[in-house]
Amino acid sequence: LASMRTPAAMIVGLVLCPCGLLLTLTGTLAPKWRQVSHVPDQPMDVVWEQGIWDICREQQSTHDRLCGQADKLGYFEQVPVRVAQGLMPSSLVLTLVGLVVAALGVRCWQLEPQHLVAGVAGLVLLLSGLMSLVPCSWYTQELWALPAAPGSMLSVGYSLVLSYLGSCLEILGGLALALSFHHCCKE
Repeated sequence: LASMRTPAAMIVGLVLCPCGLLLTLTGTLAPKWRQVSHVPDQPMDVVWEQGIWDICREQQSTHDRLCGQADKLGYFEQVPVRVAQGLMPSSLVLTLVGLVVAALGVRCWQLEPQHLVAGVAGLVLLLSGLMSLVPCSWYTQELWALPAAPGSMLSVGYSLVLSYLGSCLEILGGLALALSFHHCCKE
């Protein structure tokens, strides 16, 4: 009966990776990688939210939010933003591929799991987590160097934090699934 159980590492991988996918997806789509506040010549309660796809302006006292703002400072032309625009969606696609391969390798409808397939899925998911971690780290490193109005206050937005967390969950889930290679070596 012990051989009928799905290994715990596979279960951990199959739980962490979809959670990481959801966090990374939210972080990729939401326009809040960076907040710019206390912008000169603007009301004190106006906050500019910059993501990798959109710039939004929110007046906090009235909660009026207007997205699709013009990029007057060349924010979207910056290399960290362009890299994030390429790597984040690529990472999401690779995560989906990894999850499909993992579903084929982990025993759900068969008596024994396919350890080699699950291990390969783990490597794919590990790579997808690294692909999303790189732009998050680079963007964070360059956060204060990206163009902003002089004298404004900059801070990290929740989308960047969600992307970090999602990347880490994908890496951990990928590593857990990659432990399946250990069973291949035993056989």
